[in-house]
Parts: sequence; C-alpha cells; structure tokens
Amino acid sequence: MLYVSTRAASGDTADRKHFCEILLEGLAPDGGLYLPEYYPQVSDAMLTKWRGLAYADLAFEVLSLYIDDIPAADLKAICHKTYTQDVFGTAEIVPLRQLEAGLYLEALSNGPTLAFKDMAMQLLGNLFEYELARRGEELNILGATSGDTGSAAEYAMRGKKGVRVFMTSPNGRMSPFQQAQMFSLQDENIHNIAVDGVFDDCQDIVKAVSNDLEFKRKYRIGTVNSINWARLMAQVVYYFAGYFQATKSNSEKVSFTVPSGNFGNVCAGHVARSMGLPIDRLVVATNENDVLDEFFRTGVYRVRSSADTHETSSPSMDISKASNFERFVFDLLGRDGAQTKALFHDQLGKHGRFDLSASAAFQSAAPKYGFVSGKSTHANRLATIRDTYKRFGTMIDTHTADGVKVAREHLQAGVPMIVLETALPIKFAETIEEALGQSPTRPAKFEGIEALPKRVKVMPADAALIKRYIAENVH
Repeated sequence: MLYVSTRAASGDTADRKHFCEILLEGLAPDGGLYLPEYYPQVSDAMLTKWRGLAYADLAFEVLSLYIDDIPAADLKAICHKTYTQDVFGTAEIVPLRQLEAGLYLEALSNGPTLAFKDMAMQLLGNLFEYELARRGEELNILGATSGDTGSAAEYAMRGKKGVRVFMTSPNGRMSPFQQAQMFSLQDENIHNIAVDGVFDDCQDIVKAVSNDLEFKRKYRIGTVNSINWARLMAQVVYYFAGYFQATKSNSEKVSFTVPSGNFGNVCAGHVARSMGLPIDRLVVATNENDVLDEFFRTGVYRVRSSADTHETSSPSMDISKASNFERFVFDLLGRDGAQTKALFHDQLGKHGRFDLSASAAFQSAAPKYGFVSGKSTHANRLATIRDTYKRFGTMIDTHTADGVKVAREHLQAGVPMIVLETALPIKFAETIEEALGQSPTRPAKFEGIEALPKRVKVMPADAALIKRYIAENVH
C-alpha cells in the first residue's frame, strides 16, 4: 500500500510513500495530508470472519490492509501489546451500551487519560517506538491540543525510547483536570507549551513548523495530531467493533454520530464506510463553533478568526479550522489534488473560506458519503446531561452530550444509531456539577491531580519562538 498527498497533482506518482515513511513524517512536503492510494474493500466473507474477533485481532486485520512494511508477526504483537484489558479496563475494549431504543453509546474513554484519543495514541506510541528502534533514530513530536490529544499523546509517549514530545495548548482554555493531566507529568521527554491564544493558533504553529522542511528534517519533527494518518487509521477499527456489537448479520446497517471539531474522528468513519462497512449515515455533531455544520448545511467552509472562536463547555471542539476536513474534500472532489490545493492553500489563505454550494460534488456529500450534521449549545448540553442521567442513570461528558443531542435529530427506524463517547465526565466536572448538582466519579489514580507540581512553559503564539525552544531542548 502506497500513500499520496491530498495536494498531489493527478497522475503524479513521484512522492508516493510507504506506511512507515509517513508514520514519522506527519504533513506531506507540499502541505497536504496523506491518504492511501485507495481504500481496501471488505467483503461479506471478511466481515463474517472478523465479527467474532477480539479487539486486538480485529485491529490487526484492519491495519494489515494498510501496512505492508511491518512484518505481520510484529504488527500483531504491537496490536496485542496495545489493546489489553489492563490498559482499557474491559475485555471488549470498546463496549457498546444501549441508552434507549435505537440509540447506543460506544465507550471509547476507558484508556489511561479517559478520552477516546487513547484508542489511537496508545497504538501510535508503540508504532513509533518500534520503527525508531528499527531505524536507530529519534523523533521530536510537535503537537497541538485543545484538551484530550495532548494528554493522550504524552501518556502514550512518556518514557518511550527515542521520542520527545513538544505539546502546544491554548493557555487557560482547557479544563483544570485536562491541564493537570498534562502539566503534572515530570518525564524528561515531555515538554508542555501553553500558547497565548486559541487552539487554532497552536495548530497553525504546528503546520508552520512542519512546512519548514529544513527545520523539520534537521530536528526530526513528527506529529501525533490527527493529521498523522496512522492515528486516523487506528480509529477506523472501532467503527468495525461498534458495528459488530450493534448487529447480528452483515445485511444490517448502522449510523454513527460523532462529536466533531478537527474532523479526524468522523473522517475515520468516512474511511470505514468507504471500505464497505455498512454505515448508513455519518452524523457530524458540533458545538457553537459550527464551521463543519455550516459546511454540510450550506456548502460554505468558512474559517473563523481566533476572536470568533467561542470558548464553550465542550472545549475539545472549540476549533474553527478542521485540519482533517481536507482529506474528505479530496475524496469529495474525486481525488483532484490540484483542486484541493486551490481550496485549502489558495482560497483559505486569501479569503478564509471557500464555497462548494453550487458544485455537483457537494450535492453528493449526503447521498454518496452519508454525511449529515447538527449543532448543540451549552443549554442543549446541560439538558442532555440531565435527561440522560435522570432517565438512564448514565453520566455523560459535555462532548458526548453534544453527540447525543444531535443523534436524536437523525434517528431512523430500524437503523441503530451509535454515538461515539468522547471522554469521561470527570474531565469536565464544572459543567457536570452545573447540570446535575453533583460531582462526577473520579478514578482513584487521578485523586488530587490538580494540586500536583506543574511543568509547563507559557509562550506567545509565535512559530519562530517555538522552533527556538525545540532547538534548545533537543540534545
């Protein structure tokens, strides 16, 4: 399997790369994102074979379709090392539970940092360590987080040989619990950088550094954000796992609702659906930062400024520029790299928006690709958290509440709707207390975490200063 950039000219095969090359690279040199040359197709026989597999074995089967430069035995060992009951709390790894008729929650937040990002990040840490040891190299990971990516990356990479993490986050814009999870880590290979700005400023810094090819190569810069294909690929697995738990035969369809900010999580669903997994709808649920909902309703993709990015009670979705969206648009446009580059490099760069409302491609977003969308507000979140706890005795976090609210607007008779859980409620305790008048349960290992000493550097939103800091701390 070879990989191409979303900005590669049609027919240009010069820059096609194998999996382990893009694993350590992040963004393509032309600023695009990597995707496989094609999506492998799953047959009815394959689905039947996979239906009874343990999660680690299912992960191996899915990943084997995309990775041909790691020996099968090694890849299987990595999957079994990653997806264990000890790490994820249950034998099922991603157990499905029914809320009400036709509506399910897929639990993705039982990993080390209590958020769905662990599902891919734990695999990524083991893949990085494996490949770096094989090459005898080191990697400096530069990332941006609005909350959960950072802690998931740091907990996956702490103590890993040959890996350093430089994680940027918006100063003061994460929940106290999220900040404490990251900033309390004292491992020498972990560097937290709190940037004066919003998440999109952090993301812009990561892209600016990644686009400085000389610096990137000199300091071996890689990424763990969902611009890294390996992370998105790992997330494809739990769509298959959710489908198998919700159905008895391959003739049945399901839909998924995904709380969305950066479009990585739901893009994995797009990949799974493109492979032939029987998904009916992919429902994109946004909060007040509704750039994605606006696109799927109108065809207009309009990036917001930092000043127009709302600070909300589902902060991991406080994103106004969805990095992974370029992957879907590339597919939507028939994999036309030149046109994708014209939209994401030229038009967004000059005008901060592009408009596909009149194109035939946009008209196919729902019927061909299954995408629909909806939006949730703070008041919706509170009401959904209260209702879910009162009626079902289930406490959900703020982002999952956005998903449940929007999912109910798209229920269809006879088609199970699976909401992807985003995090455990303790990560957003203030809003849970506002909704329910009680504190969420805190796992024992996180007692008193907010009071621990913090190791963090506060810096301006300046890529040049971040580069200098990296250079000073790579030795």
